Amino acid sequence: MSGGKLRELRRRVQSIKDIQQTTQAMKLVAAAKLRRAQDAIVKMRPFANALNDMLSHITKAVSQDVHLPWAQTRPVKNYVLIHITSHRGLCGAYNSNLNRKAKQRIEKVLKENSDLTKENVEVITIGKKGLQFFQKEGFKTNDSFFNLIEELTFERARELSEYLRDKFLRGQVDLIDIVYAKFKNAAVQIYEVETFLPIKPMAKEEEQGTSIEFIFEPEANKLLGELIPWLLDQHIFRVLLDARASEHGARMTAMDKATENASELLRELRIQMNKARQESITRELAELVSGAAAQEGNF
Repeated sequence: MSGGKLRELRRRVQSIKDIQQTTQAMKLVAAAKLRRAQDAIVKMRPFANALNDMLSHITKAVSQDVHLPWAQTRPVKNYVLIHITSHRGLCGAYNSNLNRKAKQRIEKVLKENSDLTKENVEVITIGKKGLQFFQKEGFKTNDSFFNLIEELTFERARELSEYLRDKFLRGQVDLIDIVYAKFKNAAVQIYEVETFLPIKPMAKEEEQGTSIEFIFEPEANKLLGELIPWLLDQHIFRVLLDARASEHGARMTAMDKATENASELLRELRIQMNKARQESITRELAELVSGAAAQEGNF
């Protein structure tokens, strides 16, 4: 092996070391962000799950004379999908899995609703990767809440909830779904599709044997008119917290794997370098011995 090849191996080793330092630093940054995001969703989830159960129970249990416009089902002629991805890459298959899930959901809704056309599908994109994907697919996109994950507060989440509720109550949209990644742990994200509006009543198989009877004070229409929007705000906020934690978990896992791969590649390159050095030394020794033998032959 020539000296030039050895120099090329040294150059590659140094380059991989530089990349490894970068991936290690990105892993630590993602881990720090994940810790804060995980604390937020772990504290929020039990409360949010209880509120979602309450919402479903109320929708099923109230009498017919109670007006629940948020639970009104109608033929789907206009459809909105909230699609939550990240702004940046380097998080493995996180964004591609979400994009695939969102596209499959839209195709399913279009197939199930003959009155719905692609022109009447609106994708509200939260995150750059989802926006780029659906623009290429030719769907109508709305980037009004593009930076919501980056600037996440309950007030910002409520703005999105109010926007969606207003469109639904005005009859401008008949079905609203959310595609996002539900956080399980740092290494596992569950890609979910949830219907935001209309509210779905508690299914029979989800009931726990006894029905819940509600006593409303003040009267049901007035109380639910204040309560249900607040419950929907909490739903949106919980979904966004889940998505933020999932993104950081996916990026931390991807950077950890990249760091491990760099270590393995460095090990293989060092083996090649050692072989190259040994070959070079052996060749030099052989030349010295040959030279010495030639000198002795001259005498």
